[in-house]
Amino acid sequence: MRGTGGTVPGGPLRPRAVLVVAMRLSFLEPLYKQPGPFASVYVDTSRAGAQGDPDAALALRWRRLRNVLLAEGADENSIAAVAGTVGSDADVPGLHGQALFTAHGALVLQGELPDPPVRDSAHFGALPDTMPLIAQHAPEIPYVAVYVHYSGRHTTDAGGTVRVESEAGRWPLTKVAPGERCDERVPVADWPRAAERFGRRLAAQADRIGADALVLAGDTWARGILARRLPARLRGRLTAVGPGGAPRPGRALLEHRLDGLFNGRLAAHDEALLDAFLAQRAQRGAAAEGLPATIAALQRGQAAALFVNERREPPAALWVGPEPAQLALTEGELRSYGVGPVRRERADAALARALVGTGAELVLVPERRLRLRDGAGALLRYADPPGAGRPAQPAPGGGRQRL
Repeated sequence: MRGTGGTVPGGPLRPRAVLVVAMRLSFLEPLYKQPGPFASVYVDTSRAGAQGDPDAALALRWRRLRNVLLAEGADENSIAAVAGTVGSDADVPGLHGQALFTAHGALVLQGELPDPPVRDSAHFGALPDTMPLIAQHAPEIPYVAVYVHYSGRHTTDAGGTVRVESEAGRWPLTKVAPGERCDERVPVADWPRAAERFGRRLAAQADRIGADALVLAGDTWARGILARRLPARLRGRLTAVGPGGAPRPGRALLEHRLDGLFNGRLAAHDEALLDAFLAQRAQRGAAAEGLPATIAALQRGQAAALFVNERREPPAALWVGPEPAQLALTEGELRSYGVGPVRRERADAALARALVGTGAELVLVPERRLRLRDGAGALLRYADPPGAGRPAQPAPGGGRQRL
């Protein structure tokens, strides 16, 4: 879920002024720049394992979703835009899905889902339903995977070649959107020298994407030669895994091994944000916890990062105004700020708009790692002065009001 230009706090954050510059949800900005209304569609477009005719099954699922959109008032152009795109990812192998969004009858955003949605869904309304797409980007761990193929004698006097495949990407998106791939073959006699050169290239690749991990698999002898020749700065991020079978065409390199390795893990960037939040909470500084305090921080554009417990359901609805930072638990609260017009919207849709509109990040935290009050908390860009009262009026356009 990280966009470009993210900066991770390097140490303890000051309780008064906290600078966290990041735009993890920048890929959604083109969508939110549209005035709406929006059609949001999530559909399982997997062909693998489908019984009978997979295209006919997909057409049936789309017909059901189309009826939902029509019942909610979707226009013909929106329906046509989705219909022309559903199932256009037939070249993606394995299990996956699509997330499609239209605004004023035109397709604005198309996202591949690393996993099929739990259930197909469609919604037409004033706000796009982006939270399921955001959640499928998590934990967005930058990594480099390497598979060393070799089946000959474990000596450089042997004949044959060593084949090295590598991929740099962000997990789990590389399941459906392959990262930067390399494939090279080297004579066994040249492998020690080639491994040193290859190690330098891997290090440069890892540095370029800020990789949390280098995952190395394949023949134990051949990969060992590579591991010993990696630059020192990369060895600390090295994880060796079992072979796990040959890589599957069109899927992430070492997909099953990565699934097990990264399951339940946060990206290093998110770990740093979480550590900063815990430190600020302990100091009663630039942190908020609980839904009312978290929403108040979003109202003021004060939230640098929002933490949400995974699988914790948000409230069914929030009250919102025309601008991203105008959201509240009650209608009366928004009206007391002079905001109008106001309306009820799905809570996750309102929160997603506020995150994108105020430039905040989102970190999904397993409850076993940290149980948050009401399932929500925020690392703040700045701390409130001692004795600060109720939050100021939500800033138009998500501007940041310092109290």
